[in-house]
Amino acid sequence: MKYKVFYKEDLSHEIELDNQQIKIDGKETTIDLVKLLDNKFHILENHKSYNLEIIHADYNLKRFSIKVNNNIYDLNLQNELDALLDKMGMSAAADDKMDSVKAPMPGLVLDILVEPGQAVNKGDNLLILEAMKMENIIKASGTGIVKSIQVKKKDAVEKNQLLIEME
Repeated sequence: MKYKVFYKEDLSHEIELDNQQIKIDGKETTIDLVKLLDNKFHILENHKSYNLEIIHADYNLKRFSIKVNNNIYDLNLQNELDALLDKMGMSAAADDKMDSVKAPMPGLVLDILVEPGQAVNKGDNLLILEAMKMENIIKASGTGIVKSIQVKKKDAVEKNQLLIEME
């Protein structure tokens, strides 16, 4: 299975997984991967050590935020079918208009990353919600303009509580 991993706006790598073999941009590589916790891993690649933590995963949008040795990367995955649909102008990830943003879980608002009147696109970071001692980046599920923000920093919120109203 081949994937294209996009990061830092215009940079990407092609990853190919085949029978325990991993190729990055066509070059075979040997990676020793050890799962430490559900979202934490240790990777040894060419005698280099990496600590990897999955901060946020949206499997539907194929967007992920990971921390590698204390550097945070926002990734977007694209498989062969996604690439073909993009090439044909039929992107499966077409932007939808977003109505509002609700809390996916109870938690504490750590930071608000947008302001009223700001235009947002699908995948943009909106706010940071702490839940169960983990920081969760809440991202836009579509496009829109921030109409109002219904919470403040350090507010405790319940699941499905309105956080941001969009126009």
